[in-house]
Amino acid sequence: MLMIFNLSIITFIIVFIMMLMATMLSKKTFMDREKSSPFECGFDPKTSARLPFSIQFFLIAVIFLIFDVEITLLIPLILTLKITNIFMYSYIAMFFIIILLIGLYHEWNQGALNWSY
Repeated sequence: MLMIFNLSIITFIIVFIMMLMATMLSKKTFMDREKSSPFECGFDPKTSARLPFSIQFFLIAVIFLIFDVEITLLIPLILTLKITNIFMYSYIAMFFIIILLIGLYHEWNQGALNWSY
């Protein structure tokens, strides 16, 4: 037990020293306009390199990801239907779907699903 503790302390010290050295060596000493501007074949850019981003699109994408992950959580419930009690299965599935519907209602109520221009 003492050997594991000593090895973990030594590992922690080595990692800490490496992180400290990396932060000290990676500091940039100067910033000028040419280095911080986007590179476009050696010429100054004609337009802004930053494109506007639609926050509505981002919210819809995040909501899609949330529901996509939750669908993958529902699939094992279907596979365990054979080995569980039908009452317990339906209770868990309905509870999970109700939580999803409450989240969807909240997003709808907050206006995240309204696509406004």
